[in-house]
Amino acid sequence: MLALAAGFAYLAVRSGDSVYTFYEWMSPARFHQYDRLIRAVAAEHHLDPMLVKAVVWRESRFDPGKHGSHGERGLMQVSEKAANEWAHESKIDSFQVERLFDPKTNLEAGTWYLHRAFERWEAQSDPTPFALAEYNAGASRVERWSGGSGGSSIPVKQFLQNIDFPGTRKYVDSITQRYQFYQQRGQM
Repeated sequence: MLALAAGFAYLAVRSGDSVYTFYEWMSPARFHQYDRLIRAVAAEHHLDPMLVKAVVWRESRFDPGKHGSHGERGLMQVSEKAANEWAHESKIDSFQVERLFDPKTNLEAGTWYLHRAFERWEAQSDPTPFALAEYNAGASRVERWSGGSGGSSIPVKQFLQNIDFPGTRKYVDSITQRYQFYQQRGQM
């Protein structure tokens, strides 16, 4: 038993986030129950599933029933406005916002919205921070922070410095770190 604990402690420290690894080990169902669904929906929207899972982790900590402070709902904390845009684009008649508590619906709407943000910022050398900032704070704010450079490139470091919402800067940083954590492990 002591050898097992020592082995786990070694792996947890090497993982880069020993607290996350500990909780993941203690409750694997909570941390992995949506992996298959995340992979499928991410592939459909041409996104890295590890990035989508990092967004889910940041937004809801894998709680499909989570309510946000501004009316966001579900795993990816999708707003009613974003969900209605997705439903309209996807030709879903009579969409009910309560459906955002369904993990599949929520992941479909959230990844659609995130993919759209990536498309808007594809001219950037690394569109990820721009897309994440848009997911959190909206396209008009990211346009302002990028100096209106939707069609031309701005260095990521400069863009991040221009973000005048500390919460959005922290949001982008935390998802980026979690995404790198998943990439380092080579698995979700």
